[in-house]
Amino acid sequence: MTGHDAAAAPPPTANTGAVAAFGATFAESGEEVEIPRKRVRSWALWDWAAQPFNSVLLTFVFVSLYLTGSSFLPPEIAALGENDPVRERAIAELTSGYGFVSMLAGILILLLAPVLGQAADRSGSKKRWLFAATILLAFAQFALFFTFADPAFFWYGAVVISLGAVISEIAGVNYNAMLVSVSTPKTVGRVSGLGWGLGYIGGIIALAIIVVFTTFDWFGMDTSNGLAYRLIAVGCGVWTIVFSIPLFRDVPEPPPTPGLKRVGFLASYAELVRDVVRLFHTHRSTFWFLVASAVYRDGLAGVFAFGGILAASVFFFTPNEVIIFAIAANVVAGISTIVAGRFDDRFGAKAVIVVALSLLLVMAVVVFALHDAGKMPFWICGLVLSACVGPAQAASRSLLARVTPTGLQGEIFGLYATTGRVASFLAPMMWAVMIAAFGATYWGVLGLAIVLAVGLVLLLLVRLPPHERA
Repeated sequence: MTGHDAAAAPPPTANTGAVAAFGATFAESGEEVEIPRKRVRSWALWDWAAQPFNSVLLTFVFVSLYLTGSSFLPPEIAALGENDPVRERAIAELTSGYGFVSMLAGILILLLAPVLGQAADRSGSKKRWLFAATILLAFAQFALFFTFADPAFFWYGAVVISLGAVISEIAGVNYNAMLVSVSTPKTVGRVSGLGWGLGYIGGIIALAIIVVFTTFDWFGMDTSNGLAYRLIAVGCGVWTIVFSIPLFRDVPEPPPTPGLKRVGFLASYAELVRDVVRLFHTHRSTFWFLVASAVYRDGLAGVFAFGGILAASVFFFTPNEVIIFAIAANVVAGISTIVAGRFDDRFGAKAVIVVALSLLLVMAVVVFALHDAGKMPFWICGLVLSACVGPAQAASRSLLARVTPTGLQGEIFGLYATTGRVASFLAPMMWAVMIAAFGATYWGVLGLAIVLAVGLVLLLLVRLPPHERA
């Protein structure tokens, strides 16, 4: 349950052709190009810069503790006991409403990210697009300062933070595509891992800073009207600007991808459709894996997005408990992902994904069944959930690498990133629908479980190539 991209990995990229361009750049030169370490570090720091928006605002603090909490209930309902059915229904309306707004944001990401990624790639303007998106992301975080603790401001806060999620995804498209500027074929894994690792550490440090402030009661500051949470949003915006400066100062603009002509907005969608149709006819197993992974990866993103809400709204974690849980979940996710890599090599990536998704389903059902049994079930099940998400994501990339035909790595990984957004509305939709239908937030867990279960069934139906089955 880490907030690191939409969920524990970097934000998904659209079909920019970045990997293909990478291969072409170094194949033509015939030799490895030495990349200055300063350029590598500066690129990786952007992950650090953007991470607090995901882990602090989207997942564990602003949304879960503030936006979907009692601050946005009518005073007479907020004064009721935590287990009062009227109050529970009112909280469910907030969490469901936020889920619907998130669903619309997912659809917007699906519509915009692929074509904007293609446009930046064809024009050689990835850095400029990233700069614009980073500034807009910072402004979105600053705008959250005006989400005052009043029911009238709930929809304002939900829309602003969801737009921030859209901007963050579009920024991630161009950030990940710039990997070709700071790595070589021999260092791409290490450089990519450095960015992921810095983002992971940055999220933990940001959460730890908030723990210090809340422990000392904000050092006597008047935090009425949601001021503490609104200042956290501003602090995250400042963090984004400050730590993104090295990238824009030290990393050059990548050139346009060779062989790609500029096409119009609608024509970009036509290009994407042609890629998918061609894959279906030529490499059927890879196509169906992309479909399956699109569904279950959205379920994994839902675990990230709504885990903090469950902790605060269903299991009544205090703000400090939510943040401490977030730190523990990040640590567990990181360790489990490293350990699972060994199982991947020994038993196969598909086996790792199936086991991880199965455990996620079991834990989701347990969380649902024990929603009124105190905090300990969520601590145990939540950490198990965190331990499963990272391995499922990492093994998905590994499996795709194994089933991708030689010479098509760039195209297929671009499609993998793009199809990851096709189902981006499923988890928020099922979360919101289940809560709206049954009137309690804990029903949202079953909505996420349904998405994960469908993805698991689709994965089990994928017939791998003979070399991978062996």
